[in-house]
Amino acid sequence: MFGLRKTLSSLFNRSKVDEALFESLEESLLLADVGIDATSVLLAQLRSIAKKEKISDALQLKNRLESLISELLSPLEFNINPLTQHIPTNIPEIWLIVGVNGAGKTTTIGKLCHTLQNQQKKIMLAAGDTFRAAAREQLVEWGRKNTVDVIVQTSGDASTVAHDAIGAAQARQMDVLLIDTAGRLATQSHLMEELRKVKRVIQKLIPSAPHQTILVLDGNTGQNGLSQVKAFHESLTLSGLIITKIDGTAKGGVLCAIAQALRLTPNPPKILGLGVGEQIQQLQVFTAQDFAKELLQND
Repeated sequence: MFGLRKTLSSLFNRSKVDEALFESLEESLLLADVGIDATSVLLAQLRSIAKKEKISDALQLKNRLESLISELLSPLEFNINPLTQHIPTNIPEIWLIVGVNGAGKTTTIGKLCHTLQNQQKKIMLAAGDTFRAAAREQLVEWGRKNTVDVIVQTSGDASTVAHDAIGAAQARQMDVLLIDTAGRLATQSHLMEELRKVKRVIQKLIPSAPHQTILVLDGNTGQNGLSQVKAFHESLTLSGLIITKIDGTAKGGVLCAIAQALRLTPNPPKILGLGVGEQIQQLQVFTAQDFAKELLQND
């Protein structure tokens, strides 16, 4: 379903539930990018359940772990249908799409555009990645595939593009404006400040915007993905995450690490979807139960 690497399922082929199983399980969870904190919490809960229920069958233990992972991930679920909030009809909903280089932002915008169009929304795109000409060309191509307008400038910075795109979206009575941005590392403070400038420009035009600030996260980045979420959320206050490249070698456990890290965060970002391929329709809804099941299923 999600194409996650199966690092855990083979452990439960043994019949005996003993300390060796828990030790192997701890190692496998860490290798699956679940992280130290989430692994510790999950194993503590699992040990307690195994003792209380006197579980001796490994498959039964697997079912309990699946439930615990689902419970951990459930606060990250987002109702993707409909995606958009209730916004006055004369104001377009502004989505700011951010992330590091190579995460798949532009492709994700193409998929989001397709998803929103299926909800009968009028969409416009803005090529705010002014650092790479290829990024503008790629977004224009996605605009062509979706038959939507793309606001592009050959000069000027991302803030200027955002400013002009909002004016165009208002004039053409668009429902949603998706703004692409240049990829940047969360550790590059001057580049992160440019993103904050884009946000300030947006808010001068529409004080309630951006209505969605989405971090596109490469599912292969492991624990570095958790660092990205923390840094971008601290800087921009993220509303959502989209995890890409889940169809390849991504282990998927990093979502557990993110869920554990955000557990006490007020209004944590939700997972809007999972990118499972390059095609326009390959943005899947995230559900905690299905993801937990996939993480532990047999090859």
